[in-house]
Amino acid sequence: MGAVGERIAARYLLLHGYLIKERNWYAGHMEIDIIAESLRSVAFVEVKARTYTKETLATAPPPRSAVRAEKQRLTRKAASQYLHLHPTKKQPRMDVIEISFLKSEDGKKTKVVKIQHLKGAY
Repeated sequence: MGAVGERIAARYLLLHGYLIKERNWYAGHMEIDIIAESLRSVAFVEVKARTYTKETLATAPPPRSAVRAEKQRLTRKAASQYLHLHPTKKQPRMDVIEISFLKSEDGKKTKVVKIQHLKGAY
């Protein structure tokens, strides 16, 4: 689901006026899923996708809950390295895009039921 979620998130950003600068950008062992620019900001986007059933959709933790403190620290560090290599006057921002999939009752299909863009999530 990770690669599918990242494609959906990139398409979402494009449809909302962002320019995708990088996908799966690495700084050593640290990775940023998507780096995107708007008119005023550069967004370092962590994508989290989860699949739910009808029973778990309302009660399970949201995908963003998987972006724990250590992941935030590493992403900030990678973003700092990116900005060092690619200086900009745009405001940097750490975003999360969470994508919730719903599994069909027979378990054979999934569909996107929610995309949420959390700007400045951390």
